[in-house]
Amino acid sequence: MAEVREAVLGRELVLAPSKTNTWLALLFGLLFAVGTAVGIYSFIAGHEHVYGVTREIPWGILISTYVFFVVTSTGLCLTSSIGHVFGIQSLMPIASRSVFLAIATILSGFAVIGFELENPWRMPIYNLISANPTSNIWWMGTLYGAYLFFMLVEFALLKMGHHKKAGLAGLLGVIAGVAAHSNLGAVFGLLNSREFWHGPYMPIYFIASAMMSGGAAIIFFTWLAYKINGWEMDAKMEKALQVTGKIYALLIAIVMFFTCWKVISGIAGHPPGKYEAMMALLTGPYAFNFWFFETGLGLILPFIVILAVRARNIPAMAIVSGLALLAIFVMRYDLVVVGQIVPHYHGLGIVDMPHYYSYTPTLYEWLIVLGGFGLCGMLFFIGERLFRGHLDEH
Repeated sequence: MAEVREAVLGRELVLAPSKTNTWLALLFGLLFAVGTAVGIYSFIAGHEHVYGVTREIPWGILISTYVFFVVTSTGLCLTSSIGHVFGIQSLMPIASRSVFLAIATILSGFAVIGFELENPWRMPIYNLISANPTSNIWWMGTLYGAYLFFMLVEFALLKMGHHKKAGLAGLLGVIAGVAAHSNLGAVFGLLNSREFWHGPYMPIYFIASAMMSGGAAIIFFTWLAYKINGWEMDAKMEKALQVTGKIYALLIAIVMFFTCWKVISGIAGHPPGKYEAMMALLTGPYAFNFWFFETGLGLILPFIVILAVRARNIPAMAIVSGLALLAIFVMRYDLVVVGQIVPHYHGLGIVDMPHYYSYTPTLYEWLIVLGGFGLCGMLFFIGERLFRGHLDEH
């Protein structure tokens, strides 16, 4: 365990990061460098030679990883805003780190999807000179750009001590985040040709699951920062994480409710296209992902543990939150891929048409995914070092 190294400057307590923090920042930076190199290689060699996506399944693990990061970012923003935007004092201690993590995760998502797009530099150019307000994807780029801007402004104002102005920027960030993230849900929900995704509940589900992801991320990364650096958590921070744990449990219950009705609506009456996709999750090739990761690690285990410890045992909540983040990553993968595996003409009995299309990520795709996590981890540990454990929390 690293020793607590403290120096008093005025009335503030400065927490010096450990050497482990520095080495982890370098390790994750190396992962990011490897992922970046592979992404650049994909531009040169051509996506069709490097990625495992096909004409039948054009969205793969890079899209699901992007969704994972932006979902987590929005959740961090929404959950932390309860404190410094809406004035709940018990959640104030998590504000700075949560906003910083929201920035780190959205940047990681942008990095991953940048390598998914064959010409990512065209997006900001044509987003301005050839706007298409009828396109959900145009709105996604525009709203997430605004969201990132407000998050950066909010974080800067928090560090300068302008908390009222930071609250206003945070409110604008919340509005942009809700608009952007519900719109991301609409990217899937408005696709009539993909029965598994289609429906009005998708934008609402995205917001609820985002806050669930944000709660897990706040608990896990705050605990990790203190654990790695050997810092002692004060009473205010413990109280903030306990309240966050209760909010997290509530959001898990809401997502459980959504999941139950998603399954019921997918099997009742055998709706064409949707039923086949749902059975792939329940009893088919993605059943292990659904039952072990999504349901077990992602919903049931953290819900039971938080209730069992009454949201008081922070290490226990942090461990199940970390496992839940892994499960949520699998949840996003299943959402994206399972929605595409059912052939469009599955009901016509066409000879030699498979029951399900198949998709397996290539090594290159996995390395880019690891690069995205490398960027996120590097920014997290650099943030702990640069901002000394986010002083305004202590």
